[in-house]
Amino acid sequence: MKTFKMLSLELLKDEQLTSYPLTDGIIINQENSHKSWILEMYMDRQYASDFAPYLGTDTILTVRAVISYPDNEPASFRVVVQDIVQMPEENYVSVLLKGTLNSGRRQYAEQLLLELVEEGLTGNALLEKFKADMRTRPRLKNSANQNNSI
Repeated sequence: MKTFKMLSLELLKDEQLTSYPLTDGIIINQENSHKSWILEMYMDRQYASDFAPYLGTDTILTVRAVISYPDNEPASFRVVVQDIVQMPEENYVSVLLKGTLNSGRRQYAEQLLLELVEEGLTGNALLEKFKADMRTRPRLKNSANQNNSI
């Protein structure tokens, strides 16, 4: 197993990304035959209501997390909500997610570049928009059905 510090988490719901401020977070690559990952977030309890409807269901959520360093590209995961635990500190919960890493994220740059070229961007405008979008990682129009756009 390998463990990593999780710095931020975003949930994709209804084609919108919602960011959650974390007090702390950890990601564990279980390095097993199922290629399983565990994501645990320690966060303000107000955000538990966003995850609670999925607890005890097999609903697969798409999330993306920044691991280890703020400048790292977000990693996209397909997860289920495994547990939500109220912490002794009244205002905090632990949200436990389990799932797999989306393997298609390596193609994001190429798909983004294609979209920007199709929009007619060239030269410095293309370069600046590409750099900005690589940082913010917006959902791509051309890959909405491919589950690898974030």
